[in-house]
Amino acid sequence: MEHMTITQRTLGTGDAALTVSSLGLGCMGMSEFYGTPDEQGGIDTIHRALDLGVTFLDTADMYGPFTNELLVGRAIKDRRDEVQLATKFGNVRGPDGERLGIDGSPDYVRRACDASLERLGVDHIDLYYQHRVDKTVPIEETVGAMKELVEAGKVRHLGLSEAGAATIRRAHAVHPITALQSEYSLFTRDLEDEILGTLRELGIGLVPYSPLGRGLLTGTITRDSGADGEGDNRRSSYFPRFQGEALDANLTLVEKVTAIAREKGCTPGQLALAWVLAQGDDVAPIPGTKRVRYLEENVAATDVKLSSEDLQALEQAVPRDAVAGDRYGDMSSVDA
Repeated sequence: MEHMTITQRTLGTGDAALTVSSLGLGCMGMSEFYGTPDEQGGIDTIHRALDLGVTFLDTADMYGPFTNELLVGRAIKDRRDEVQLATKFGNVRGPDGERLGIDGSPDYVRRACDASLERLGVDHIDLYYQHRVDKTVPIEETVGAMKELVEAGKVRHLGLSEAGAATIRRAHAVHPITALQSEYSLFTRDLEDEILGTLRELGIGLVPYSPLGRGLLTGTITRDSGADGEGDNRRSSYFPRFQGEALDANLTLVEKVTAIAREKGCTPGQLALAWVLAQGDDVAPIPGTKRVRYLEENVAATDVKLSSEDLQALEQAVPRDAVAGDRYGDMSSVDA
């Protein structure tokens, strides 16, 4: 593991091209949502990631809120040149964590960027995403303000998250978009219908979040165990796939993935990540963890090579429409 070499991939084309590690690291769970926050564990995991060549780090201002950017900033303070740093704006939260809606207004874009730069302790952000599309503000106005951040040197590349195909086209016409960050895994494949083709037509990369189905595809979550303490909201109604009969149905699918992984000599999580990595050289997933041992397991997935027969077996084991439950209890913030 010490000598593991992570390959690189390029998101975007032309001036919008950004070279990143083929596997990134989602940092959200170090601060919120998936159990008890673990700042030191998170910093240790980021340092280990960089040592292994995982240099594409993902955070957002709303994680914590605000504390995850501070954590990432501390972790990379002496290693900024090694990192492709991505953060996001638009999901507005108050200091007590209250959710205050989505804001894509130009003034908010500028204020959010300056605040993120300060928390991260950096002079520029490599990839700046709109976290969710503000349906009350024309995307042209939001991306116009983001373009100004590029011109000011505060941001190098622009991204969108959970944006639909029409929105992506309109945004890309204002300024080249480097990447779309959206949920994509064996358990979530709806973007294959229209969005993935749009990305490839326009030369935009894909950054899948939750490539392990929020942990379901690791095989470690069962009907009665697997949530990470009281602070783990995966067991809440916000995530229908973890509830009741839906969870039972989904765990049956995971058993099939586990059986194939056993034949391949890897863990189910590694197999699921290998499937995402096999979807194209313009795809760079960002599995999240706050533990070094899970990071190392994820990194080892880059050595799992899947044949066409393997891919076919996986897609037969988990048909596109077989997963039970919506991915969010409230899908209204996802841009269709």
